[in-house]
Amino acid sequence: MSALPKRFPRSGCPIATTLDLVGDRWTLVIVRDMLTGKKRFKEFLESPERITTNILTDRLALMKEVGLVKETAYQKRPLRFEYELTTKGVALLPVLQEMCRWANQFMPKTWTPPESFMEPRVN
Repeated sequence: MSALPKRFPRSGCPIATTLDLVGDRWTLVIVRDMLTGKKRFKEFLESPERITTNILTDRLALMKEVGLVKETAYQKRPLRFEYELTTKGVALLPVLQEMCRWANQFMPKTWTPPESFMEPRVN
């Protein structure tokens, strides 16, 4: 397991610690995008939530630092990377699935996720 950056955790509470890592408005959206096949910086920018480049850069760096994603260069000039969830990152899928179920039940007008996203996966 990767060590958390010095800014983590603020307490030993597992909920607070998890929120310190994924509780901002962007990290789980990026995880969602990776779970649905996005890998490249430009693809994340095309999501309907419209993340800015500086925030995306920061979140990808943090996610890499804590072991949620790994990066692989796909182009040398200019240097560009693809991002992929690690086992630790993929393990967030059931959390996202439950968030979808909750939102669909209690938040009007939320999108119904694709069946392929909601299917259980075995690692």
